Formats: sequence, C-alpha cells, structure tokens
Amino acid sequence: MIELVNVCKSFDEKEVLKGISTVFQQGQTNLIIGQSGSGKTVLLKTIVGLLDMSSGDVLYDGRCFKSMNVNERKSLHQEIGMLFQGSALFDSSTVEENVRFPMDMFTNWSVEQKKERVKFCLDRVHLDNVNDLLPSEISGGMQKRVAIARAIALNPKYLFCDEPNSGLDPKTSIVIDELIQEITKEFDITTVINTHDMNSVIGMGDKILFIHNGKKHWEGSKDDIFIAQNEELDSFIFASKLFRSIKEKR
Repeated sequence: MIELVNVCKSFDEKEVLKGISTVFQQGQTNLIIGQSGSGKTVLLKTIVGLLDMSSGDVLYDGRCFKSMNVNERKSLHQEIGMLFQGSALFDSSTVEENVRFPMDMFTNWSVEQKKERVKFCLDRVHLDNVNDLLPSEISGGMQKRVAIARAIALNPKYLFCDEPNSGLDPKTSIVIDELIQEITKEFDITTVINTHDMNSVIGMGDKILFIHNGKKHWEGSKDDIFIAQNEELDSFIFASKLFRSIKEKR
C-alpha cells in the first residue's frame, strides 16, 4: 500500500501539485489520469522519489519516504519496478541482458540464479526464443513485454508504469493492460499507472485518481466513473463519441 499525505510540489514559484492525499491499495491497478499539464507525471515522479516533494509525505506500507536516509531509500528502490514510457530498453544489449540488468545492479545472485530468473520473467510475459535478440529485432509490443519482464525481475512490491501503452496499436495495448493486471493480482503488487488511455481506464481501473490543475478532483473505480457527478472529469473522460455512448447506455 502507498499513501500520499498532502503532497505538494513547486518549481520556483509555480505550484504544480496542490496538497494531494490518497491511498493506492496493494493488489490493485491504481491509475492516475488527467489532461496534459495537470500534474500527473510530476506526481508519479514525486511518488518514486525522482523529484523531491515540497511538502507532505509518501508512505510505503507505513514507511515515511521523507524521513528515510540514503541507505533506506536505496533499499526501498530495490522493492520498486519501473515500466518507462517507450520501454527504455538498452539498444546495444540483448533481451536477456536487459532483463538481467536489475539483478546485476542490486543482487549477488549466481549466474545460474540470474538465468533462471530471466527465464521465469520472460515466460511470464509470454516471450520465447528472444533472449539473444536486440530490442531493434523485436516488435514494439514485444519490447514492452521485455520491459515488464525487467520491471518484475526483482519481484517488486511496487510497480510504476508511465504511459505503458504509448506508441502501441489498440490490440497490443489490450494485451499489455491484461498482462499488467494479471501480474498485479498474481504477485499482489501495488501498481500505479500514469495513463491517458481511456480504454485502460475503463478496462483495468480498480482505483482511478483524476488530477486537474494540480489537485485531486475525483477518485473512484472504473464503475464509479460512469456515475460521477464531476464536470471536469466528464469533460475529460467523455470527450469522444465512443465513451459518451457507453455512458448513455448505462
């Protein structure tokens, strides 16, 4: 579980996050949504510690991030898996080397242990016979699955995904959504996803946090979103005819 307590973030005199409090539950896919410039990317980076918060705190299963020393933060980061926008694989490294990277960085595992873990992670994302290929030799959807395999390499407690469907076709996006959802449930991970993909919101939003102008404007589930009485949320979610028709049918 991750708890945000009155999180604020400013750049010089510009206040980007304005006192956001919420709870992301373990074993759920927790989505952060909002228009471009709303603050959702800054919020995600602040939660994982890539940006220092101006005030407030983030609690990881009761552990206050702000009060952690350097070693405690390093230990916490080993419990975190990251799925970056665009996959962020190392172009000159093979698939196996990419998945093994966190193990090389943070563990003292033997070569055999690392190989077994790489095989497990690639099997879990349904990839076979790609170990020796470079990222450029596989499709965008396969690259994303390799990135997921790398993100779960250290069996994380927390998984953060930044626009996981960016650049993918609709069919492949569904595959990635389902895979993230399966892994979240199977390994009981606290998963936080920054997305603008409304198909993801409707399909996998156990918890949805809507950010507008740096503030929490609404939170609820994918079912609650159709009956929400929130003008800004409705304008954002139902901008397309498709989702307006879904709401009308309900």
